[in-house]
Amino acid sequence: MENGRNFDPAEISKFDAAAHRWWDPEGEFRPLHDLNPARLDYIEGRAGLSGCRVLDVGCGGGLLAEGMARRGARVTGIDLASEALEVARLHALESGAAVEYRHESVESMAESAPAAYDLVTCLEMLEHVPDPAAVVGALARLVRPGGHVICSTINRNARSFALAIIGAEYVMGLLPRGTHQYGRLIRPSELTRWARAAGLELADLAGLEYDPFSRRARTSADVSVNYLAHFRRPMSTARE
Repeated sequence: MENGRNFDPAEISKFDAAAHRWWDPEGEFRPLHDLNPARLDYIEGRAGLSGCRVLDVGCGGGLLAEGMARRGARVTGIDLASEALEVARLHALESGAAVEYRHESVESMAESAPAAYDLVTCLEMLEHVPDPAAVVGALARLVRPGGHVICSTINRNARSFALAIIGAEYVMGLLPRGTHQYGRLIRPSELTRWARAAGLELADLAGLEYDPFSRRARTSADVSVNYLAHFRRPMSTARE
């Protein structure tokens, strides 16, 4: 993390450059469109959505945020990619989705709105920042005692390198080349350690499998490539 800023300008520029194609189900964000139903089902099944106050960290063009809003959540989405946020706002106006979007960092939100949310989501974002442990710490501060934090990212091993980088980016062209850097991928043990240090408890780990031919995704017990992690913030104790 440089100069206290936990973001990579090159990563933000990359997503801003493609922002106008965020809602194109046949464009470079096609895998996110295909993954979204399975992601939403997992989130709703683990944490519930109807009536929940939800913060979507790294919301991008709003694909997940709108999906959660349609399932009854009161959603705020934050991102530092201004062009992606503008696309999210415009799409929400067209679709009628009730989502509030803010150009704000997760660390800033954690200072201004501690323990304000029932559920905090951070999907496909941690592997794009210089200090993911600091982001996890901010997620923990944002969720209320008894609330939920759900993250998704990509494991770091030979299989994930072969499938998520070589296969997805260079062979099948499902993602633009350079979308992911192997050294920034995150093992479940690392993510769990950061969460535990931030005061969160692991509730569940699930793999997220994607078939690019059928364009269907499902959760599974295989966390070797894409995976979801569900954490809980314990209720406050009398000593606190």
